[in-house]
Amino acid sequence: MVKQSIFGRIAQLAKANINTLLDNAEDPQKMLDQMVRDYTNNIAEAESAVAQTIGNLRMLQDDYREDIKNAQDWGNKALAASRKADEYRSAGDSIDAEKFDNLAKVALQRQMSAESEAKGAEPSIASQTEVVDKLKSGLDQMKGKLNELTSKRNELVARSKTAAAQSQVHDAIKSIDFMDPTSEVGRFEEKIRREEAKVRGQQELASSSLDSQFNQLEDLGEQVEIEARLAALKSGGAKPAIGASSARSESTVDEADFDRL
Repeated sequence: MVKQSIFGRIAQLAKANINTLLDNAEDPQKMLDQMVRDYTNNIAEAESAVAQTIGNLRMLQDDYREDIKNAQDWGNKALAASRKADEYRSAGDSIDAEKFDNLAKVALQRQMSAESEAKGAEPSIASQTEVVDKLKSGLDQMKGKLNELTSKRNELVARSKTAAAQSQVHDAIKSIDFMDPTSEVGRFEEKIRREEAKVRGQQELASSSLDSQFNQLEDLGEQVEIEARLAALKSGGAKPAIGASSARSESTVDEADFDRL
């Protein structure tokens, strides 16, 4: 029963359709890993059982050869004893002749027993030989399946890694706008324009501030001139201003104020 169980398991595993199993698996890689472990364990167990079966077969074969050899030896002994009995009988010694004839009969009986044992072992040897051949063939098929499984697993792992790498590249590329390949350049240019506008604003603001300062300086210079001329008038050394006649006609001072003077 043990041999049949092992043989049945080997046959079942050897006939397994790996592609079909993978198509129906939720996680092919995990399934392949598990199948590799199962095949490896079953192969090791089967090898042990097959080795034991082969050992038993070799013992049967050794016993068979021993029985054949014993049958031949007993046959030779029976022949020798019979010839010896004939010699004694020819010499008129009936007692020794009978004695050796009896020895020949014993040898023939043992020869027949050895032949019977050898003949009885032949079916077992034939059956065991057939089982061993099938187990060896099954083991070879299982090892071939294991190599196929290992190759499939390695291929799947490599494809999985390749797909993951391609997915990362795809995700990275998706971040780029293919509809406008200059979008990044345009954004950078817009940033520079804003910076340039900001600089122009700062320059304009600075320029406006300088104009105001110069205007203040001009107003101050005019006030100083007025104060100086007023002081000259009070001292009696005043000189007529350039364009005084036109200045009088364009003056906004009320003439009545001067009449009162």
